[in-house]
This record gives sequence, structure tokens and C-alpha cells, in this order.
Amino acid sequence: MRKIRKGDTVVALTGKDRGKQGKVLNIKTTKNCARVEGINLVKKHIKPNPQKNIAGGIVTQEALINLTNLALYNPVTKKGDKVGIKILENGKRERIFKSNGEQVDI
Repeated sequence: MRKIRKGDTVVALTGKDRGKQGKVLNIKTTKNCARVEGINLVKKHIKPNPQKNIAGGIVTQEALINLTNLALYNPVTKKGDKVGIKILENGKRERIFKSNGEQVDI
């Protein structure tokens, strides 16, 4: 079970966007990285392609950021928080915040 999933709100812990919040757009499990909305923005030069209706030019987009540099946003404490996994009596697993022990998925 992954501690950070697609659609989660996360906080950047390091880098030029330290402290910014964003939503996880997708996760690359092989690289242990995620693409987060509004975090780690880079400029990319795009060639024009008339077949795909791409005008070309310089485009700003999100680059991958390592999962170790992200923390899940805790709405109760309003900070980034570590995530643990708790196994219930029926054998199911759930994600919990380490600081207050509350369930992540409500």
C-alpha cells in the first residue's frame, strides 16, 4: 500500500517550492517520484506539430519530484505529516497520520 496516492494533497518539504501545497497528478512507482500540481515547475521547449495542432514555443509544466521530498497535508494540524499504515481486525489496511493517529481517508 502506497502512503501517497494520486489525488492526495501534499506539501513540498525541500527545494525551491518548499512549503507549497498541491494535488498529486500522477505517480511513477518505478522512479519513486510524483508529479504535483504547482510544484517543481519547469520550462520546456516544444516544437510545432501541425498534425497534432501544437503551436510550439515555451511551455511551463510540472516536473517529477521524489516522494521523500513530499509529506501528506493534515487538515487538522494544517501542516505536512508522516503517514503510517494500521491493520484493522478484519485484515484491511488503512492510512493514518502519525501525529494524531487519525484516519487519512475519511
